[in-house]
Amino acid sequence: MKRLIAPLLAAALAVPAVAAEPKGKTEITWYGHSAFVVKTPKGTVLAIDPWLGNPANPDKEAVQKLQKVDYILVTHGHSDHVGEAIALAQRTGAKLVASFDLARILVAAGYPAEQATMATSGNAGGTIGVGSDVLVTLVPAVHSSTFKKDDATPLQPAGNPGGFVINVIEGPTIYHTGDTDVSSDMKLVGDRFKVDLMLACIGGHFTMDPVGAATAVSLVRPKAVIPMHYGTFPVLRGTPAELDKAIKAKGAKARVLVMKPGETLGF
Repeated sequence: MKRLIAPLLAAALAVPAVAAEPKGKTEITWYGHSAFVVKTPKGTVLAIDPWLGNPANPDKEAVQKLQKVDYILVTHGHSDHVGEAIALAQRTGAKLVASFDLARILVAAGYPAEQATMATSGNAGGTIGVGSDVLVTLVPAVHSSTFKKDDATPLQPAGNPGGFVINVIEGPTIYHTGDTDVSSDMKLVGDRFKVDLMLACIGGHFTMDPVGAATAVSLVRPKAVIPMHYGTFPVLRGTPAELDKAIKAKGAKARVLVMKPGETLGF
């Protein structure tokens, strides 16, 4: 059940706890790995990298339970980020926000074409109006991006990887890094957008590890950071406690908010 509470894992991992937030705020639910759902005070629902059926999520019916989605945001073409985007779009009518190249690839794979038009696809630096209360800016990520529909189809390029800066009008500014290494470009993200909440990959191996993520946090300077893309598989070894320690060693001020899959925080 969704609750606007601080995760109990915070104390266990020696990470600062978060007080409950009042209703009427922007709600952010983590489903494990890099999958989040954001609901604005006006009711706009965004699903980001919706691999809701990932191994870290104990609720295997999470996709079916998600009845309303207005927009699906996909950072890059890897299967652990595209996730159930196509099936979710077919069921809910959600429009696709992604790079132009990735959008064309996903349409060819079954994403409804009328829900994946140029109106909501773009490229790095582009800002897209999402509903009446959200602006989404595409920003670079240091990674790769390929897509494979199934075992019978070849692996194909899927454009450049990216992240999203999500500005909820009269609400928080949220930076989802996507899969990435730390980059000096992140300072420009912090300078331009004044990020409130950073959703940062920390697992290592395929992305930055906790020390790299702490450097990214020091560049972006968010008020708070939610670690993601860790613990899903054994090779993703980074932990929130390591991130918190590294952030403190950097002298950064961001709070580390540790979530459990299925939990919701309000901002």
